[in-house]
Amino acid sequence: MSNPIPLECGKYYHIYNRGINRANIFFEDRNYPYFLKLYAAHIEPIADTYAYCLLYNHFHFLVRIKQVMELDLTGLQDLSGLKKTSQYFSNMFNAYTKAINKAYNRTGALFQRPFGRIEVTAEDYFVNLITYIHQNPQRHGLVADFRTWLYSSYHALLSTQPTRLQREVVLTWFNGPAGVEATHRQKIIEHPLAPEDFD
Repeated sequence: MSNPIPLECGKYYHIYNRGINRANIFFEDRNYPYFLKLYAAHIEPIADTYAYCLLYNHFHFLVRIKQVMELDLTGLQDLSGLKKTSQYFSNMFNAYTKAINKAYNRTGALFQRPFGRIEVTAEDYFVNLITYIHQNPQRHGLVADFRTWLYSSYHALLSTQPTRLQREVVLTWFNGPAGVEATHRQKIIEHPLAPEDFD
């Protein structure tokens, strides 16, 4: 991940990262909703989210970077006030790191740099990627059944409760909730858009 590709408006990306030296980035249950709260504040203004999974020492997101005309530019005199898209992610990671360092009396960086990003270009690939993301806790042996993992978007996709996810779009990709459940019952053996050390 030494030469990351730029994040471009209108494109879809598999975003992932982990702790330095593969150390944990989530230490107790309260860390997960706090991370998602920061994600909502920093990333939702500039990206649509289709799926995510937070694990002990890493995470995965499927996002689409918004076009400039979709952004809320309130308070900006012109586009020169916009930061590089990757900076919004860096700001979120820095905010989370500061909070964790303060809460757990630690110092220094928490996340590996730069964070991983792979452009997703094939439309028929979204279904496999989302399934892969949701199955991660089971792949890593954290649970016997990924459906019991609390910190992924799987249940939000099947729920009727309000969500920040682009749920209707995702359900269209899967041909509805039944398609989500059926596809997720098929084990994704490996994933070409996921680096081996994140499997």
